[in-house]
Amino acid sequence: MMINDNGGQVALEYMLIFAISLILLIVFTLPLTQESVENTLDVSDTLKVKSDLSKIAQAIQQVYGEGQGSKQSVNIDSRHAVKVTVTSSYVSSKIKLNDGSSKLVKVDCNSNMAKSDINLAEGKTIIVVEWPVESKKMRIYTKLF
Repeated sequence: MMINDNGGQVALEYMLIFAISLILLIVFTLPLTQESVENTLDVSDTLKVKSDLSKIAQAIQQVYGEGQGSKQSVNIDSRHAVKVTVTSSYVSSKIKLNDGSSKLVKVDCNSNMAKSDINLAEGKTIIVVEWPVESKKMRIYTKLF
């Protein structure tokens, strides 16, 4: 009498089908997941830069409102090196996204400041906005620790 045992073969076939299905799932979903993570990081970086620009714009508005002789400092902790453009009507920065393109982030503010650029290094930077006494224009600069 011979015993026919096909249970082991069925389990092996099930494991092979499961492994192949899992590999196919990973091959098709991993690139989509990577793209989603990059897009999420882009949004996060954009919001961080916009928050930093808002802090700078708020300091500019405050000094402009207080008039000559006023001064305001802002602490910025930047994840990346950023070039900030300051004009009399806005503060802006162009950031590079993960796909290689660039995005302009802009925050409006009113002042009598001449157009200037500030380079923020990666890490902590102190930005000083001041309107010197008997000066017609405000000025902005970075302060070393």
